[in-house]
Amino acid sequence: MKYVNINGYRDDIDGLRAIAVLSVIFFHFGFLPNGYLGVDVFFVISGYLITGIIYNELNEKRFSIVNFYLRRTRRIIPLALFICLVSLVVGIATMLPDDLENLAQSIVATNLFSNNILQAITTKNYWDIANEYKPLMHTWSLGVEEQYYFLYPLLLLFIGKKRRTWILPLLIILTICSFGLSFSSYSDYVKFYHIPFRFYELSVGGIAAIYLNNKLFTHKFSSVFVIGLIVILFFNFSFMPNQNILLPITVLITLCIIASSNEQSKLSSLIFKNKLMSYLGVISFSLYMWHQVLLAFTRYFITQELELFHVIMIFIITMLLSVLSFTFIEQPFRNKNKINTKNLLLTLSIAFIVINSISLYIYSKAGVLKNIPELDITAEDATRNLHSKYNSKIYTYDRNFSTVNKIRVLVIGNSFARDWANVLLESRYANKLTISYIYDPFSHKELISRAQDADIIFYSTAKKIDIINLGIDESKLFVVGTKNFGSSSGIFYNHYGSDYFKQRTLMEKGYLEKNNKMFEEWGNKYIDYIAKVINEEKTVPVFTPDNKFISQDSRHFTKAGALYFAQLFDTKLGSIFNPLKSEGTTSRKHY
Repeated sequence: MKYVNINGYRDDIDGLRAIAVLSVIFFHFGFLPNGYLGVDVFFVISGYLITGIIYNELNEKRFSIVNFYLRRTRRIIPLALFICLVSLVVGIATMLPDDLENLAQSIVATNLFSNNILQAITTKNYWDIANEYKPLMHTWSLGVEEQYYFLYPLLLLFIGKKRRTWILPLLIILTICSFGLSFSSYSDYVKFYHIPFRFYELSVGGIAAIYLNNKLFTHKFSSVFVIGLIVILFFNFSFMPNQNILLPITVLITLCIIASSNEQSKLSSLIFKNKLMSYLGVISFSLYMWHQVLLAFTRYFITQELELFHVIMIFIITMLLSVLSFTFIEQPFRNKNKINTKNLLLTLSIAFIVINSISLYIYSKAGVLKNIPELDITAEDATRNLHSKYNSKIYTYDRNFSTVNKIRVLVIGNSFARDWANVLLESRYANKLTISYIYDPFSHKELISRAQDADIIFYSTAKKIDIINLGIDESKLFVVGTKNFGSSSGIFYNHYGSDYFKQRTLMEKGYLEKNNKMFEEWGNKYIDYIAKVINEEKTVPVFTPDNKFISQDSRHFTKAGALYFAQLFDTKLGSIFNPLKSEGTTSRKHY
């Protein structure tokens, strides 16, 4: 194997960037199951390029930490701020409070290069907004990179002044440690978003930069690496028992491509060095930043289901906006002759303060900037997470039955069970019931005693309760069904026309099938929400008859939604509770 010296610009790196960004974009379009690995390709490239720059400048005794950070500022912050500004303006115009509040959080986190941390925190939150509707979801990777860029040069500078020969061994040790952490028992979302588990992806590029020292391997097999990367990014590997192994393989193949001269490979040159791919690589940052913003807002207020037409239009608009932002934002701000350091810092500081101040104000107002009668929300009385709190208040019913002579109702299960408890509390039978709630029947010490004391049991859990072995009377058991009101309420909120309050929607895939299966199993003992509202076109309503959202998040009831279904189930509730009321709850004769 031979080496070839390199100096200056590498167009093949831009070609590799193009492959990476296109794979991510088409992953978000739903076409490439492994396209998300394009982010990892970016990490390796970044580690290689940045380390090479720092190490060479250290060797030449001209490295300046201030100049390094200024270069990063010129490259990243102008476009990031502009994307945040566009998202903020569109969000204020179109988003419901919870969604706007989430966006405001993301804007501040993005501008502080910590959206990866925010994503890790909110991912484990059951009530969090789906990533598909987050315009800035993708900036988590920006957080990882910039946290790396903040610490990494300080480390190299500190060691380089003492023992420059220690840099490579230390990087190798840190890389091994990070790689080991990536296979640890931490939760997947923790390993996905936090830099200790991602460090090795950037540092292997750094190791290559230092070891090769402006040289590349020259051999006949670089096309094999190119084919390998394309196969991983563009093909489905769902048959593999461990999908996590694809990540280190992607990192290794990317490293081999970067470290190889492509001169002897026609395939590599064709893919990486043609003018189109090189240009897409040059504007890859703009492409990456724009595509998710357009995707999220398209899903939010244009269409729930992306058709091929929508995908093509989003792709074209992404390309156009990327060319414009690269030409009029990225390039001017990178050019010190056009925008000097003083004007750069002044402009960016003002934009940073204004955008984040507005975002923090929105967050302080829980995303409520105006009255929204459809949700019974007013700007004067903004309550954070109003509808999730309405559901969660049922936790306060985790208690033994009161001694009053009322029908004892035990509700067991998840958030859908809590929704049903709210339906009961909104019904005309509410003052005749005493309700006890258990979230997890598999670990609750009082399940059996409460179940035996209960007159009626409603449950909705992912796992079936073994009724017989627990000694629970199956005759008093009812199963609470599933429900769904589309993918996002944003699409309905942004609809205009005389039919606004008459909007109906298809349910998300799988809900109707699951509901029908459960009805077949439980029959009259099944609380069938969907049957009460579905029509011949298999659609369900979005609003109650008095013009209120049935659900804000498309799954759980608003207070108005619970009241609406309490009215729909009035006859059913009467058939359950009236026999108990007339015969006395102490008789324990059940429906």
